[in-house]
Amino acid sequence: MLLLFAVASLPLSLLAQPGDDEPQDTSWKKIYRESYTRINDLVHTKLDVRFDFNKSYLYGKEWLTLTPHFYNTDSVLLDAKGMDIKEVSMMNGTSKTPLKYQYDGMLLNIKLNKTYTRNDKYTLYIDYVSKPDELKVAGSAAITDAKGLYFVNPKGEKKGVETQVWTQGETEGSSVWFVTIDKPNQKTTQEITMTVPAKYVTLSNGLKISEKKNADGTRSDYWKMDLPHAPYLFFMGLGDFAVIKDKPYKGKEVSYYVEKNQAPYAMKVFGNTPEMMQFFSTKLGVDYPWAKYSQMVGREYVSGAMENTTATLHQDGAYQNNRQLADGNGWEETIAHELFHQWFGDLVTAESWSNLTVNESFANYSEYLWDEYKYGKDYADEHNFEDMQGYIMSGSEGKDLVRFHYNDKEDMFDAVSYNKGGRILHMLRNYVGDDAFFKSLNNYLTTNKFKAGEAGQLRLAFEEV
Repeated sequence: MLLLFAVASLPLSLLAQPGDDEPQDTSWKKIYRESYTRINDLVHTKLDVRFDFNKSYLYGKEWLTLTPHFYNTDSVLLDAKGMDIKEVSMMNGTSKTPLKYQYDGMLLNIKLNKTYTRNDKYTLYIDYVSKPDELKVAGSAAITDAKGLYFVNPKGEKKGVETQVWTQGETEGSSVWFVTIDKPNQKTTQEITMTVPAKYVTLSNGLKISEKKNADGTRSDYWKMDLPHAPYLFFMGLGDFAVIKDKPYKGKEVSYYVEKNQAPYAMKVFGNTPEMMQFFSTKLGVDYPWAKYSQMVGREYVSGAMENTTATLHQDGAYQNNRQLADGNGWEETIAHELFHQWFGDLVTAESWSNLTVNESFANYSEYLWDEYKYGKDYADEHNFEDMQGYIMSGSEGKDLVRFHYNDKEDMFDAVSYNKGGRILHMLRNYVGDDAFFKSLNNYLTTNKFKAGEAGQLRLAFEEV
């Protein structure tokens, strides 16, 4: 995730929060934000969804496979924000057995048909309606809204704004549009069938396996993700996009989804992506781990950019014409930032928001690594200085890099997790030397791949080297 605004660009007077002179609730300082308890683990998520553009609804059918984490259990608690739940059943082959459940509009508590052990897997069937525009949730400085699923100009009433649908999962918004355990220490494989008007193209995680034209003028696209990743990294996007295909990276598709009038500029904005993939793969000694890499630009996006696995979403600030590009690609560091997340954040994911540094500090520092490689050390050092100034001006000197006490998880997306963490990595690299630094990163990634990680494991990876 890239912060929506640069902290360094804000006057100090604007960095204070509204109501700073008023008494504030500090009870959160006594709440320890540990790793989320794992009673059940996600295994596989299969979705079949269609869209109602008049109501901004998603109609979903879901087959969710889970297993008890360790202890025997006869129930499961799932995140499902602001939905209408139509049916909850246990699958037995192709037959379904209705289950009892309680639902308060945010959490779905299901009584299973028997007690399951950690050697068992079970599959739930859930029929639901997602109504994101009717859900009232707060965002943050980094993510200005948190309703998970966004319909942009769904009725075509805004002139000059194309109709699009896209999702934003981080931090825990994916559970607005599908039922899950919406925590960063969970991982699941996935299948998604998206039924959309035939004029639109779709993008999701993994590979598109098939397309099916329907008699009603729609098309059903089937996407499959064979490798596990966290629920907040699930993605759907659709719209009237041009799909620009770059040269593949080792046989893997590299593509850019842009509005058709932006197609002439797509390669100039995103065209360094294959070279970035090669550079980061070589530096880390871990080859790009996923089946493809696509990037989409979405209108009215609520943040800067988001590292959905294999399918990054950028805000429309990525769009630039030839005149703007004559002065350099102003979005290039963002492209590097989100790509590096495919290793730090997606392959190994912060086990809790308290440890966000193992996602965002690395993505922040990747901007320096790319600038240094592509444009030289002086150019990179200027960027390093700007990021350092951003941290200094943020007034965050009292915050720790790893924080187990915070008011809201969204508060972790700040100049400490980003700018300060990136500068600490730069200091560490210069202290231990390049060979030890990148060998340690390789150790951390290979030891914890497809799992959750934290700062303590990064320390152990360095100590082992």
